[in-house]
Amino acid sequence: MSSPIRLGVIGYGERARHMVRIMRSQDPNVSLAAIADPQCDSIAAKLHDDGRVGDDVHLYKTADEMLDAEALDGVVIGTRCSLHAAMAVKVLARDIALFLEKPVATTMPDLLALRAASSPRVVVSFPLRLSPLAQLAREIIDSGKIGTVEHVQAWNNVPYGNVYFQTWYRDETETQGLFLQKATHDFDYINFLLAGNRPVAISAMTSKQIFKGTHPAGLKCMDCAEKKTCFESPYHPSRSAPLALDMPAKEMCAFAVDTGNEDSGSALIQYASGMHVVYSQNFFARNKAAKRGATLLGYKGTIEFDWFTNELKVFQHHSPHVETHTFDNNAIHGGGDEVLATNFLAVIRGESESVSPMEEGLLNTLMCLKAKESAATHQFQQIQWPSENIVQETLRERDLIRRG
Repeated sequence: MSSPIRLGVIGYGERARHMVRIMRSQDPNVSLAAIADPQCDSIAAKLHDDGRVGDDVHLYKTADEMLDAEALDGVVIGTRCSLHAAMAVKVLARDIALFLEKPVATTMPDLLALRAASSPRVVVSFPLRLSPLAQLAREIIDSGKIGTVEHVQAWNNVPYGNVYFQTWYRDETETQGLFLQKATHDFDYINFLLAGNRPVAISAMTSKQIFKGTHPAGLKCMDCAEKKTCFESPYHPSRSAPLALDMPAKEMCAFAVDTGNEDSGSALIQYASGMHVVYSQNFFARNKAAKRGATLLGYKGTIEFDWFTNELKVFQHHSPHVETHTFDNNAIHGGGDEVLATNFLAVIRGESESVSPMEEGLLNTLMCLKAKESAATHQFQQIQWPSENIVQETLRERDLIRRG
């Protein structure tokens, strides 16, 4: 029988809740011991909905209170993105195994602070690299069947892009843009597939062509005169289950003056071998236009896959042969969440190393920050860490700002 594991959660949002459910379903000796979240009242209701007896989970308003009071084996961080790094530093200072949501940081000072506190006992939430589809792609690449990968075309046409314009994600001070929110996953699986070939430079561009407008700040769909005709409205007849006109809705107007975030972005990434990757993401594609995956080309052949179709093809360049692999998998993130959960429990018990380590989270977040900087400056950016002098100065300034 496996030993008991006491989990704590900082920020009991839907993502953390989902991952804890998986961990508890995998091992009956895993218990949710404590939660730190300023919304304690709503957390108690969620625990009730999950069939939990509320008084066996200790609730705290702050992470410090929970970490000071509880003896925990592992902590899951599911706060809003701007707090990921700060909360992670607190956990790592106590030498507790950590499951950290992406992006691992949203600013360079926070990223540098997290890098300074890094630990091998961290599993970063990058499930795409662990999905059966990506694992097969890596296996085929490693076999040499297509030769060395010399070019990659990757795409992410997001069918639920309204999330980034009609909920709290529209606040750019929180998200710091959609490279950090979305491309962080894609940069990670690309790096995973190109193992041993490090990204060295990046150029990027963003556009905001659709989700902008003149509607007043703070306008909600339920208060809008166009709620029956706007395609982004939860009341629109094209929705699979449109709301009745007299029903309240939480969605904000996607065409208001306070709608943040770009609605498309692209990056050109050079790797140490000299090859390059072209990546593009879009947030106004809908329905069957949804697409997420990549084409990886070697001299001998090409791999192409898409998580929305759950299909991977291998095209031979010097024969008419085509292999098709189809996956019967409709799980969130292609089945990678379950692998992450299993691995985190093994890391807690000292039975395994992290399959999604902190170093990878730090690298692809650095890539995202450099992509954002490139888009703002219209210049290529080197993907490299600042000098030690700059790092130390940045960390001192960060601590002064947080104390202030």
